[in-house]
Amino acid sequence: MTARDGTTLDRLFATLAARRGADPAISYTAKLLQAGPERAAQKLGEEALETALAAAAGARERVVAESADLLYHLLVLWAAAGVAPEEVWQELARREGRSGLEEKAARRKP
Repeated sequence: MTARDGTTLDRLFATLAARRGADPAISYTAKLLQAGPERAAQKLGEEALETALAAAAGARERVVAESADLLYHLLVLWAAAGVAPEEVWQELARREGRSGLEEKAARRKP
């Protein structure tokens, strides 16, 4: 039985990173990574829109499926941009316990 928690994302990221040097003709992940961060960002945007549209339509099962696609493409973007999941987890931990409004205000430039 597979884990049903955040460790799934860590395992998926490791798999994606391992496919960096694979043949793009047989690996979709390798193809995306070879195309670079710009293509990964484009695909992430497409999946985010599809997820949002499914939610707006009240299509719960589609939200689940599109969310999985969205997370996959987010991890591909991280790999393409050289960002490790641990960096994101650390940033989330840093923000934990702060209100969203407080966090947003702290990011404003003077």
